[in-house]
Amino acid sequence: MKKRLVAIAVLGMLLVGCQKENGNNWQPLDLLEYGLPITVQAPDSTTVNASDLGIMQDVTLKGVSDPDYYIQIYASKANNTDVAQIKADQVSDVRNNPYFSRIVEEDEQGFIFETAIDSTNYYSFRYIYLQGDTEFIFTTGLAKTFNLEQVEQMYEGVRQGGEK
Repeated sequence: MKKRLVAIAVLGMLLVGCQKENGNNWQPLDLLEYGLPITVQAPDSTTVNASDLGIMQDVTLKGVSDPDYYIQIYASKANNTDVAQIKADQVSDVRNNPYFSRIVEEDEQGFIFETAIDSTNYYSFRYIYLQGDTEFIFTTGLAKTFNLEQVEQMYEGVRQGGEK
């Protein structure tokens, strides 16, 4: 009986530890009230700022309890329904940055990339999602720098549909 209790206690600690390592106690955040019919994973105290820029919507998500959570979402009418082409355009835009270093990882709908400034590496991502005739481009917030682990967590948090 004692062995069973010890095993259960160890298993419980491992589960809690793994949840913290994957850091996020993030919850689904429905963005419909801000004009976007999508849901992302976000810290429970995330501020949302939505702006209508005419041709696109700009929604910024900032973690209050988790200041390393900072995401921009741009939504606009899709000019193209080919996700691969939209992604290729995003890759091209990123590669044109003089500080671009490399693509770290990618999948069919997005990629994580590295920039190097003064021998320090920073990371960001682009994730493309099409819903009906609307194109959503997700990226890290523009006024902050992130390490790879932070970007990987945010990337996983914005993925839509069943490709997680």
